Amino acid sequence: MDKDTLISSFGKWISPINFDFFDEQVKIRNLDYYTKKLTTEAYLKLMLLAQLNQWDSLHEMSDALVDEGLQETVGFQSISVSQLSRRNREIPSNVMAMIFFQLVSKIKAFHQKNQSSMPLHIIDSTTIPLNLGKFAWADFRKTKAGIKVHLRLVMMDQHMTYPDQLTITPAKEHDRGQLEVLIDDKNATYVFDRGYIDYERFDRMTDDGYFFVSRLKANAVTHPIKSFDTGENPAILSDQMVWLGTSPSLAENVFRLVEVLDHRGKTLRLITNRFDILPEEVSEIYRARWAIELFFKWLKQHVKIKTFYGESENAVKNQIYTALIVYCLHVLIQLEMNSQRKILQIQRWLKRLLWKPANQWVRRMEDRTVP
Repeated sequence: MDKDTLISSFGKWISPINFDFFDEQVKIRNLDYYTKKLTTEAYLKLMLLAQLNQWDSLHEMSDALVDEGLQETVGFQSISVSQLSRRNREIPSNVMAMIFFQLVSKIKAFHQKNQSSMPLHIIDSTTIPLNLGKFAWADFRKTKAGIKVHLRLVMMDQHMTYPDQLTITPAKEHDRGQLEVLIDDKNATYVFDRGYIDYERFDRMTDDGYFFVSRLKANAVTHPIKSFDTGENPAILSDQMVWLGTSPSLAENVFRLVEVLDHRGKTLRLITNRFDILPEEVSEIYRARWAIELFFKWLKQHVKIKTFYGESENAVKNQIYTALIVYCLHVLIQLEMNSQRKILQIQRWLKRLLWKPANQWVRRMEDRTVP
């Protein structure tokens, strides 16, 4: 008998999570010491289902337990909103972060095994506005609160990306301050936008052997040293070796400035420390930055990160991490099945087949005749 007939689609979906290691960490932290019903594992499963189904509140999460499949999965038939709220406050967000990074390591193992070129690490942030009265710890302006998710997205190819590092800060934190956390791999090219411009950091990255491509501000001062052949591509306006900045903030290293036309005919000034690739490749690398915009859009539309189930900093971080875990689980099933199906399609089928035998869900991804 196919082993997938023995588990539900939900069970198959969460199978990449190392629950043995997870349970060890729960025991070390005594997270379930006084808990009889809503264990940390049950909480995780409920939160993943809440993200998957985009449940609006803890009340909807509680009401969902009329589902017998859900009851069997978590091991109880009902739970109060107050119990859900308490666990949401108490379970440390670093436990959810641990699961996220464990899944990322599995994706990376596959990526590195099949990697044929230097990967792109795209860096950007997204701001999530919050109510100042309820989220005072995330004060932003006099009348507003908010958080920023600073994220690094790895681009495996044109069709597959995954998040592999992030920090969560109050919205008032500047993007540049998070680069120390997000840049740590010399075998990648980092891609970011004008919000991260810092000449001193460009020098440090170059001195330390990190590669980058960024958009330069229109009024940035450059001093040409040498011009390179731009070929016959009319979209490449110029390709130069330059000094960057003015005294006393003049960068110590020389950089490459490529000016290109975007699809709307607007001139983009791209700065990089890579001299080993064609100007068209510099342009394509920067254009790939759009993938992180699409990723943030996916998160805001297809999981639950715009409104939150709890008001504490810990509850907010738990919800963000579980949203990212959902995405990583989708990527892992996509890789396992070598499927060309889009993440959204995989998620929609999973929601319809949650408690059905896993082979029904798996077949949808394998069947090339399914539209």
